[in-house]
Amino acid sequence: MKQAEQYTEAQLVSLLQARKQEAFAYLYDHYSSALNAIIYAVVGDATVAEDVLQEVFIRIFRKIELYDTNKSRLYTWMAQIARNAAIDWMRKTGNQPSVVNQKAPEDVPTQASTSFNPDTTDVRQWIAQLPKPEQQVVILAYLEGHTQEEICQLLQTPLGTIKSRVRSGLVKLRTMMQVNR
Repeated sequence: MKQAEQYTEAQLVSLLQARKQEAFAYLYDHYSSALNAIIYAVVGDATVAEDVLQEVFIRIFRKIELYDTNKSRLYTWMAQIARNAAIDWMRKTGNQPSVVNQKAPEDVPTQASTSFNPDTTDVRQWIAQLPKPEQQVVILAYLEGHTQEEICQLLQTPLGTIKSRVRSGLVKLRTMMQVNR
């Protein structure tokens, strides 16, 4: 059997889809802190974030057969599940994500890296490099869970402008990630 540190993404996906326990343990060990940070950015409470994180891993376990390597990377797919679960929790409890850009608590790891590794890269540092208008809408949409319509209302800005800023910000982030791989 291979050592866990040697899994490629393709090997990991294959083992996950074969329901291998060591693959799920590896997945949790290597991705839980990054997914927890995504959830915390939406819910703003470390205890709730941990509860939602457990639900996220259950969803990943149940839906791993639906993951398509041609559509996205594994981390991107899991990050979307985490973000959606956090937003679902906020809506279910009647809470709204904060408009204020919240910082992660001290116990949520946010490690920086000079090369892209979704396990260790703090995406917020890249977002901070975006121009302020793009930074603001990316944070509101992807870290705090607001819809584009909600962002229009919050910022009192036309929908077309919000869509353009989100798209431009995401293109710039993708470029940063590709350069730093």
